Amino acid sequence: QVQLVESGGGLVQAGGSLRLSCAVSGRTFSRYAMGWFRRAPGKEREFVAVISWSGGDTYYADSVKGRFTISRDNAKNTVYLQMNSLKPEDTAVYYCATDSRPQRIGLPTSYNQYNYWGQGTQVTVSS
Repeated sequence: QVQLVESGGGLVQAGGSLRLSCAVSGRTFSRYAMGWFRRAPGKEREFVAVISWSGGDTYYADSVKGRFTISRDNAKNTVYLQMNSLKPEDTAVYYCATDSRPQRIGLPTSYNQYNYWGQGTQVTVSS
């Protein structure tokens, strides 16, 4: 059984930082790209960032580029999202997800390319 457990969310002032973690079990973690998505109140789920299965490639949504950094530690089966210079518009529930295809060529950026999701962690940025 594949499980993803996010942690690290919370309340922070604008300009602050948070680091999200997502621990994965029940899957050969190192074979799958990992992504972060978010859903703000009243909005659709939005792609945030993805890291390749090897860790060598990353891609970000324009809205977070230069402020967020995705990374992974395959020895710990964990993916991270370092969020700096947070803005009120970053307020959302953040979800990590695993790619549905092992060792994919290219980076999955659409939610339907992922088949396992975490429960989400709330990030609230106050102005």
